[in-house]
Amino acid sequence: MPLALLALAIGAFGIGTTEFVIMGLLPEVAADFQVSIPTAGFLVTGYALGVVLGAPLMTVLGTRVARKRMLMILMGLFVIGNVVSATAPVFDVMLAGRVIASLAHGAFFGIGSVVAADLVAPHKKAGAIAMMFTGLTVANVVGVPLGTYIGQSVGWRATFFAVAALGVIGLLGVAGLVPDQPRAEGVRLRHELAAFRNVQVLLAMAMTVLGFGGVFAAITYITPMMTEIAGYSASSVTWLLVLFGLGMVGGNLLGGKFADRHLMPLLYVSLGALAVVLSLFTLTAHNKIAAAVTIVLIGGLGFATVPPLQKRVLDQAAGAPTLASAVNIGAFNLGNALSAWLGGVVIAAGLGYTAPNWVGAVLAASALVLAVVSSTLERRTATRSRLIATHIPEPAAVPAAQH
Repeated sequence: MPLALLALAIGAFGIGTTEFVIMGLLPEVAADFQVSIPTAGFLVTGYALGVVLGAPLMTVLGTRVARKRMLMILMGLFVIGNVVSATAPVFDVMLAGRVIASLAHGAFFGIGSVVAADLVAPHKKAGAIAMMFTGLTVANVVGVPLGTYIGQSVGWRATFFAVAALGVIGLLGVAGLVPDQPRAEGVRLRHELAAFRNVQVLLAMAMTVLGFGGVFAAITYITPMMTEIAGYSASSVTWLLVLFGLGMVGGNLLGGKFADRHLMPLLYVSLGALAVVLSLFTLTAHNKIAAAVTIVLIGGLGFATVPPLQKRVLDQAAGAPTLASAVNIGAFNLGNALSAWLGGVVIAAGLGYTAPNWVGAVLAASALVLAVVSSTLERRTATRSRLIATHIPEPAAVPAAQH
């Protein structure tokens, strides 16, 4: 595997760290800016909405620029956004910094995947893409807990300066190690937008929003939940996030293994189990050991849905996957934004720090319902196609009785 993949993995590591580390630092940020925990949750919501808007926008703009240059521009945006967050004098400025950094997120992974695949022989493409995405998963095992520890020990601003430094390393790595590649062919927007007329594409994206949103409803407020309800110390949140990251890695690997052969059954099992586990989290959050086990399960079940959901979108938009793929990356983050906001609403309503778990359970259960609907529609369409192909007329409707 070429060293250029290391540069892409470092960039992915930085992006993954800045996306998730804020959840471990919400109390510190809220106290510094003298805002409530639900208000501080807008730092999660704002980042997620930035990805929703930035993923398709930056992907389309990226077709007009050489891939290597576009990756450097994206890492530059990422660095600027994190520096703005680290030096923010007021809460609104920090929120703006989070949005700036988020614009790089979706397009970096989309364009970076293409670059990674082009760097190796055809039979190694999947491995190259997986290596780049390893940076994202490792961020949740190493980067997020380490960033949380730094933020709680030295100050949350130090964490964002450190993440900005990672972005600089990633930018220099792309500049020095990634070879020049030709500008991608322009995206034909009319052709790409046509994919969104397919109801199965829309259903898959809705499953993405609701299913992954279930995870973030609970995890966004994991720090106050664990310190105020479970009785953990603030410093213990670091290793709890390590457990969540390990669950993510395991779930992602299992999802990737079974998505090709058993996509819809995998979604049924993972979404159904996620809804149950999130419901139980309202009870297990009161016990340290049970809470820790539940956090691992949420990470595993939540990220077991990622490969099948992404593949579902690509399969249903096979004729024009570029924009649909980028929008689905945004859909994951739309789910994050929706659930973080809803979680803040129920906390602000006085329902307690475990209330977001019920929000997550409802979202995951809703995604399961959509999965059943999608599969049912697909079977009906397949049956109708077979009837047409074999020239067998569909049963005619029985005429109403004449009076």
